[in-house]
Amino acid sequence: MHLLLDAVIAFTLLEGVALWLHHATTGRGLAPRDYALNMVSGLCLMLAVRAALGTAMEPWIAVCLAGAGLAHGLDLWRRWQRQKRELKPS
Repeated sequence: MHLLLDAVIAFTLLEGVALWLHHATTGRGLAPRDYALNMVSGLCLMLAVRAALGTAMEPWIAVCLAGAGLAHGLDLWRRWQRQKRELKPS
């Protein structure tokens, strides 16, 4: 199970780097600001599961879960702020 989870974490990191490189070199595709917080949230959740499956102490699991919640909350807040700006009459 550890190996599978490690592979998913590695793939997610590679995906993030590939998306960033594509956008940085071509100017096309998703900008990092559009996916980074969502990706960080998912990675933190995967790290929490990885820590729980291993021998990590409970505070590390809590830190990972708190990081996931914080990144998710910031992502939602940014999306709501963007939506407010788009709906604001000119």
